[in-house]
Amino acid sequence: MADSAAFEILYKEYYPRVFALCRRLLLRRECAEDATQETFTRAFKTFQKYQSDKPFWHWIASIAHHHCIDQLRLRGRLQEADMSVEADLDNAASSEPLAEEVLIAGESHTQLSDAIDQLPEKYRIPFVMAYQVHLSYDEIADLLGLNRTHVGVLLLRAKLQLRSKLTESPQGESA
Repeated sequence: MADSAAFEILYKEYYPRVFALCRRLLLRRECAEDATQETFTRAFKTFQKYQSDKPFWHWIASIAHHHCIDQLRLRGRLQEADMSVEADLDNAASSEPLAEEVLIAGESHTQLSDAIDQLPEKYRIPFVMAYQVHLSYDEIADLLGLNRTHVGVLLLRAKLQLRSKLTESPQGESA
């Protein structure tokens, strides 16, 4: 069992980040609130397993991620990814700017957030894990039961879809 006072401090500090992660993975506020509470409940019960030489955020984010993935699997919403690697590699060689470059050029945080929310789960989940939780390809592969190459393909496709959404003009025409 965790020291209640110490854990309360961690709860207050990390609740917003854990909630944001759960919200991004589950998309619905109510589900994210429930998942965040469950994450901290599980963390409190297993706090003795936390290795204090590692960042607390990585540990709590891993608990949150596992719980959210379990929730998505229970709903039957996780779909197998299409594995046409050659088409994605052709797209990667494109001279079009990357999604990050489009963002740097002036896209707002709200537009990015909306575009991420619109990604299919099979792309959104690894994208959030890589760019919000800062997990490596190998860590994502282990958590999702995929190989490293497949994670790379999913992230590439997520970026391509984000690029497409973020370069559309408000009238729906490409810029």
